[in-house]
Amino acid sequence: MQFSRYIFLLLLVGSFSDVSGQGKLENFLKPADTLNVQRRNAVVISEAVVLTGSLVALNQIWYSDYPRSSFHLKNDNAQWLQMDKAGHIFSSYQMGRFGAELLQWSGASQESQLIYGSTLGLGFLTAVEVFDGHSSEWGFSWGDMVANATGTALYVSQELLWNEQRIVPKFSFHTTSYAALRPDVLGKSLNEQILKDYNGQTYWLSGNIHSFFKDSKIPQWLNVAVGYGAEGMITGDDVPVSSAFYPGTARMRQFYLSLDVDLTRIETRSHTLKTLFSIFNTIKVPAPTFEINGLGKSKFHIFYF
Repeated sequence: MQFSRYIFLLLLVGSFSDVSGQGKLENFLKPADTLNVQRRNAVVISEAVVLTGSLVALNQIWYSDYPRSSFHLKNDNAQWLQMDKAGHIFSSYQMGRFGAELLQWSGASQESQLIYGSTLGLGFLTAVEVFDGHSSEWGFSWGDMVANATGTALYVSQELLWNEQRIVPKFSFHTTSYAALRPDVLGKSLNEQILKDYNGQTYWLSGNIHSFFKDSKIPQWLNVAVGYGAEGMITGDDVPVSSAFYPGTARMRQFYLSLDVDLTRIETRSHTLKTLFSIFNTIKVPAPTFEINGLGKSKFHIFYF
């Protein structure tokens, strides 16, 4: 279900708005050394209000357009060449990361960050899946739940193993000609296409090189990223695109190898910049990229996004 990315972007934009509104108030953005109860309560209340309000709005606006049904399952694992599953991993990880970092800002213990913060995405997306299970249009998807759990596990496991995030899911997007063929499904405006047009989305796992080779002279901010994308998708079903829609194309997976930047590892004393770097570290930096697709063809992009 694509609504999860709406909520992730809402939280991201909300976080950015808070930061930009504070201006140069470095003391406000500086994480507390010990538990600041006022900050922790503000984090908990804010998240509860935003997520509860989102679920209420989702129930009233999104699902009200479709008939309700008894709870049922749906196997959608073959749809959209699994691009939607990659989106669930990304959303669950990043929502959990923001939840953990907000608790870190409040001075909460690492245990609290992992238990109550990093599970934010998994908890919210589970509620969305339950809504799906009661809608005749969709259904509760175990594939989505596995992807949600994978995103959360990726964050938690790295904190427990390395006490840092060495491998980070990221996102990039470019417009495609497919959206114009089914704008109601793939998006009419640019904002909608970013969220709905799987043909233009790429999901990355960006690994920090220096974190694996601590004694090397490799810049601490330099990453290598592997990406996954797909195109030729007018419908979610795993069938060839009808020539009546878009002649001469076929659904195919795309795999990428590229360089990237870990913005959070750029040295700065400014807590404002650190906050902004954390927010925008969800996005893959455009860079030279090697592509190989499911048809066995390869391509080199001077700059790919």
